[in-house]
Amino acid sequence: MANPILVTGAAGRVGAVGRTVTELLLKQGKAVRAMVRTDDERAQALRALGAEVVVGNLLDLDSMHRAIDDVETMYFGLSVSDTYLAATVNTAAVAKHHGVKAFTNMSQMTVSQMNITETTPSPQHKLHWLAEQALNWSGLPVVHVRPTVFLEGFFLTLTPDSVRESDQIKLPFGEGKTSPVAAEDVARAIAALLANPQPHIGKIYHLTGPHSENMHFYAQEYSKALGRTITYQDIPVEPWRDDLLKRGWPIHVVNHLAALCDLHRAGRFDRTSDDVRTLTGQEPLSVQEFVRKNAVTFAPSAKAA
Repeated sequence: MANPILVTGAAGRVGAVGRTVTELLLKQGKAVRAMVRTDDERAQALRALGAEVVVGNLLDLDSMHRAIDDVETMYFGLSVSDTYLAATVNTAAVAKHHGVKAFTNMSQMTVSQMNITETTPSPQHKLHWLAEQALNWSGLPVVHVRPTVFLEGFFLTLTPDSVRESDQIKLPFGEGKTSPVAAEDVARAIAALLANPQPHIGKIYHLTGPHSENMHFYAQEYSKALGRTITYQDIPVEPWRDDLLKRGWPIHVVNHLAALCDLHRAGRFDRTSDDVRTLTGQEPLSVQEFVRKNAVTFAPSAKAA
């Protein structure tokens, strides 16, 4: 029997990277061990698809031994968290102990602009940069995957309210350009790496959408997708940040998002790459296609959950 491919963060919502990677690998007939935090209905759904489900915590040593035992190929991914570095190192230590032969690491594209003397205001970016250093020092056979900002993270989460209420995208991006990528494209790229990892060991892949444009361009894309005129309104970062905190968002996440906005305003997200097409053979999803697929979320009658 083939060694299972370990996918961490497998119990995310429908469309999330870990869950989609699990689904894609199972469709290819791969044996998949899906790691989840809680044995709930999402875990049951993964079992129903054919995954072996292991319940655990990336910070817990025993959990990671259970998850990584007999694994040769694995995907490590964790959402924005102040425990990101500890989780990475704990996972890497156990992976090294068990002789993992391919460790695919989800990082962030801004790490490509960082080094021992250059950083960003984002606490998460700093953790990602340090995590990449630790993985490189570990001697593990690593592939780093660095997506840019996710369509789901900003566009689907933080723009629907203003689009529904006033036909405006209100974000503090200034005139900066950006090339957001869809989680499904990131998942397809990661699944391709996990299915045949050895040619990719030691490489770094940067994942973006098909265009790098400013928010006025993307407002036109919203307009085409939704069939009504959508405009972009730049707003100051600080009041936007304060509103997220008032809504109960964790301060580590909010500080990261605010830093992303400052970096957008400074032109630091103006970047594109062909790596999605290189790895998957398909063009990445455009903003217009993404908004059209999620049109109900932006409909004037739609209400936030």
